[in-house]
Amino acid sequence: MSDVILSIEGALARVTLNRPDVHNAFNEDVINSLIDCFERVAIDDNIRVMVLQSSGKSFSAGADLNWMKKMASYSEAENMADAQRLALMLNKLYNLPKPTIARVQGAAYGGAVGLIACCDIVIASRLSKYCLSEVKLGLIPATISPYLVKAIGPRNAKHLFMTAQVFSARRARRIGLISEAVSEDELDSQIEDVISAILKNGPYAVAQAKALVDEVENQEIDEKLMCLTSKHIAKIRVSEEGQEGLKAFLDKRPANWVDSYD
Repeated sequence: MSDVILSIEGALARVTLNRPDVHNAFNEDVINSLIDCFERVAIDDNIRVMVLQSSGKSFSAGADLNWMKKMASYSEAENMADAQRLALMLNKLYNLPKPTIARVQGAAYGGAVGLIACCDIVIASRLSKYCLSEVKLGLIPATISPYLVKAIGPRNAKHLFMTAQVFSARRARRIGLISEAVSEDELDSQIEDVISAILKNGPYAVAQAKALVDEVENQEIDEKLMCLTSKHIAKIRVSEEGQEGLKAFLDKRPANWVDSYD
């Protein structure tokens, strides 16, 4: 059985970390497999939502112990090449032009917290635990840091980066790392609700709405930005999808993209 499984059910793709015996810790092979999965999902026009999940009790323990042992003997140049593959994988996930949902149970440590930060929506068990443990090993969470700072802000990042404290789902939600914290029994049904909601919306509009957030974030609200956002709405109103959506609303019928999956 593969360490990373990509399954596609109609408009839904699921990417599953499948190393439960080592708490879904990742190594170079897992990273390369995730890059491949994210690239395949990105170019498949039939896929409209992707769920990132894992098998077993833990979401992911972060870096695999044997991988870390290998890295300890690498030269700086070898470590640079290795880190760049991880950075590429995270960037592929963050910039995936489809909605991404992380399903989190159990422990999410180290780099696994970076995976979570790269996803658009995060539904987690109330019993899940998180830790940015790198400084305990004399390391830093460098490659995942851009996504975590965006997700939780610089003050929270400094606290968690420097202390390596374990924190709860309640705190993770409060600081913006996760979207919802639910009971273990509700985890799948909550994700199904989110998927169903997304599939009722225009696929192009959803992709553009995702991109819009990054485009306007931290921008000064001036004439230039107002012009830019006005151009966006004008362009999408006259698009094929925009015209269909407006017509369906006025005709009181479902739009032609409304979908479901089995």
